[in-house]
Amino acid sequence: MSIKLAIVYYSSTGTITEIAKEMAETAEKAGAEVRLLKAAELAPQAAIDSNPAWAANHAATADIPVATPADVEWADAVIFGTPTRFGNMSSQLKQFIDTLGGLWAQGKLADKVYSGFVSTATSHGGQESTLLALYNSIHHFGGIVVTPGYTDPAKFVDGNPYGTSHVDAQGNNPVNDTTRTAARIQTERVIKLTAALNSGLAG
Repeated sequence: MSIKLAIVYYSSTGTITEIAKEMAETAEKAGAEVRLLKAAELAPQAAIDSNPAWAANHAATADIPVATPADVEWADAVIFGTPTRFGNMSSQLKQFIDTLGGLWAQGKLADKVYSGFVSTATSHGGQESTLLALYNSIHHFGGIVVTPGYTDPAKFVDGNPYGTSHVDAQGNNPVNDTTRTAARIQTERVIKLTAALNSGLAG
């Protein structure tokens, strides 16, 4: 039974993009059908152009489809990714989640697996609070939150049981092996538990 996974993320300067791609590759290797999707950009072009890294990522990801509610309806599991914004998710990702009201009203967001990942500019810069805020929405969906926990010895290296997280130090700390390992562990766990859930529901 192939798992349908939607990875829906927002990234300004590219850190979250890199993690999302690592997760997509991991899921495909595990046999999942994957849709890698970005939340629509809300910032004006002038703001994007004022930051070279933001402008570069914006151009480099132009071919990645913009997420729609239909993608979430299609998916068995959804992994959301966002940079922190004052200890909360980005407005771009929140805007997308706010478009899911119609599906929520029909009960079509329930009984799916959800997980999240995040990046910050500084250590302890709101990583956990951002993921917890994201997961509040999942509780309203009636979704099943699957976190990595400390289910693998490597998780004691990155140290975040809530989801993959990375400190990019204002672009000075590229996504490293520790973060990529965390992303793989989280994705594999999402796939495994989604498969178990689907099997149980089918039985």
